[in-house]
Amino acid sequence: MVVGLLVTAGLIVTSLLVGEYDIFGAEDGAQMFAITRIPRTVALVLSGAAMAMCGLVMQMITQNRFVEPTTTGTTEWAGLGLLAVMILAPDSPLIVKMTAAVVSAFIGTMIFFAFLQRVTLRSSVIVPIVGIMLGGVVGAVSTFFALQTNMLQSLGIWFAGSFTGVIQGQWEPLLVVVVVVVAVFIAADRFTAAGLGEEFATNIGLNYRMVVLLGTGLIAIATGIVTVVVGNLPFLGLIVPNIVSMFRGDDLRSNLPWVALVGICTVTVCDLIGRTIVSPFEVPVSLLLSVVGAIVFIALIVRRR
Repeated sequence: MVVGLLVTAGLIVTSLLVGEYDIFGAEDGAQMFAITRIPRTVALVLSGAAMAMCGLVMQMITQNRFVEPTTTGTTEWAGLGLLAVMILAPDSPLIVKMTAAVVSAFIGTMIFFAFLQRVTLRSSVIVPIVGIMLGGVVGAVSTFFALQTNMLQSLGIWFAGSFTGVIQGQWEPLLVVVVVVVAVFIAADRFTAAGLGEEFATNIGLNYRMVVLLGTGLIAIATGIVTVVVGNLPFLGLIVPNIVSMFRGDDLRSNLPWVALVGICTVTVCDLIGRTIVSPFEVPVSLLLSVVGAIVFIALIVRRR
């Protein structure tokens, strides 16, 4: 853990120092450092930890290692809610947009869970495929309405998954995910018990449906806020929990600190690569996460078979 903390701290310091603007030589370097570098790095830490932990919670609830917010349609539902507010009330404050994204993500996730309860799927690989298909349908609906209202470009920016636009005054809503992270730590044992099945959870006196509802709410809050502030971070919740469980097993409480650290490191490394690979331009983090996530996803399927 000490080594993990040191590596994470080193990446955070590197993120603060890497950039095209000369924060040491320019007269307004300190001001630009406070306006851009610090908010961007804090956003990397909060979104990386939150989305990785949400992926772990979702995998425990569904008892499936292949699910996470971007393979169950949760992110697409959050984008649909955000688009609805932008169309119906374009001058709404940020809190209204976040609320709409969170509510929409919650509804979409509950629809996915309801589908899983009613349909018996023999293969665990089919579950994320179904989620991706549902997300594709929701994404198509969003694209249609975005085309009709000339907001396709805005929709593309929302789902770009880039930290370029995270500056002072725009990253503060991400502080809400700190509450989500704390709540996941507190309810970790309940999520672990729920991951063993409804019958087991009921036998030990746990309200299974309330635990699932709590987990769904936390996932929706984190996904909605991250989608509004940063955009789509695909496969992050799939990659990190599976890598951690390979080395540490399936105990959620003991794995949570490692999942948070690895999530932060993964997002930060991808962001640093995106900032430097085609400098002075940037490659969106979502593009790099998609490539890495697809490779890991295929490797997990092959390993399971």
